Amino acid sequence: MPQPSAPRRTPGRPPRISRDEIIGTARRIVTEGGVNRLTMRRLAAEVGSTPMALYHHVRDKEELLVLLLDDYASRTLRRPELPEDPRERVMAAATAIHEALAACPWIVEVLTADDLMSTSALWFVEQIVDGLMECGLPLDRAVHGYRSLWYYTAGEIVVRTTAARRRTDDDRATYREQVFADLDPSELPRLAQAADRWAPLTAEDTYRDGLEALVDGLLINR
Repeated sequence: MPQPSAPRRTPGRPPRISRDEIIGTARRIVTEGGVNRLTMRRLAAEVGSTPMALYHHVRDKEELLVLLLDDYASRTLRRPELPEDPRERVMAAATAIHEALAACPWIVEVLTADDLMSTSALWFVEQIVDGLMECGLPLDRAVHGYRSLWYYTAGEIVVRTTAARRRTDDDRATYREQVFADLDPSELPRLAQAADRWAPLTAEDTYRDGLEALVDGLLINR
């Protein structure tokens, strides 16, 4: 008995794609080349489709980035067991955010736009604001406190990641190293004293120390 023939594909029609395929391909593009390398045209080419076909699944690049944020947060952000002490809850939530973002620095590029936010991460924001309020801050100051913690966390990751990438891409002495090699001890005695150790000292992971100092500073006048 003859087998039924496969349905014919209309000439010129791009293959059907799924949202999961779109998100997976977009994630690979930004992981390999950064957010700026992600365009709807390139994404369409990568999945073997057309930009117009992508718009059936995502409205624009901004919505695609939000989907990437949610995808990453749902796969990597794990809610830690929070301590009862509200200050320690703030520390635990901020540290969890830092650990998740440090493992995927391109996320920070998206989040620093400030208008894009993963709803999956809002639980952590809630813990920070609530912890600061339980420590005695009013709501407005607690929100401002969260913003300060976020700026510190995002900035630390951006600076550290950019510096590491620069060292990987170019083994020549950096401009800072050239300047520090010729510091005048009579004008800049402390910097000249630390010049030989400046690079390893500033490369140390001091996020936790800075976080504790910042939280204590936010609470000092509560």
